[in-house]
Amino acid sequence: MATKSAGEFRNGMTLEIDGKVCQVMEFMHVKPGKGAAFVRVKLKDIINGGVVETTFRPTESFQEAFIERKKMQYLYNDGDLFYFMDNETFDQIAVSAEDVGDSLKFVKENEEVTVSLYQEKPFAIEPPLTVELQVTETEPGFKGNTAQGATKPAIVETGAQVSVPLFVDQGEMIKIDTRTGEYLSRV
Repeated sequence: MATKSAGEFRNGMTLEIDGKVCQVMEFMHVKPGKGAAFVRVKLKDIINGGVVETTFRPTESFQEAFIERKKMQYLYNDGDLFYFMDNETFDQIAVSAEDVGDSLKFVKENEEVTVSLYQEKPFAIEPPLTVELQVTETEPGFKGNTAQGATKPAIVETGAQVSVPLFVDQGEMIKIDTRTGEYLSRV
C-alpha cells in the first residue's frame, strides 16, 4: 500500500488515519508568519459517516486506503442479514441490517446494487439512481380534486411509502429517485 504525506493530500483521497478509513473532503496548506507550516484537513469517516476537522504537519504520512466498489445482485434478506452475489465470481456475501440501513428500501430482490468494500468487508450499499416499482396500496384519486401539485401517500411493492400525484392508481408502475425517495414519473 502506498503512503501519502499530509503535504500530498487531495480532495477525495481515502486514507487510514488512527485505524479509521477517512476521505479527505477539504484541505488547506497554512503557512503562518511565525512557526511551522501545517495542513488543515476536513475528514469524513467512510464507515460511520462522521466528519472531523484536524491539522497535520506536512511531513506526517498515512497509509492510502483502497475502497473497492463492486456491482452485486441483491438476492434476499433473512432476518438481520441481507445476501448479495458478486456478478463476476458468483460469490455470495451476507451484510448485516445495521450496515445496510435503509439503502435497500426501494430495491427489489435480484436488482443490481453497488457494494463498497474495505479489506473485503462491506460497509455501504448504493442502490441504483432510479427504480421502477409497482404501487401496491394508495387511495383512489378523485376527478376535479387536482389542486396544483397535490400528492397522496402510496405504498410500493418493497413496503416503502412515497408521495405520488393524485392520478396514480393502485397497480401502476412508477419510477422513483432512490436518493430522495421522490416520485419521478409513471412507467
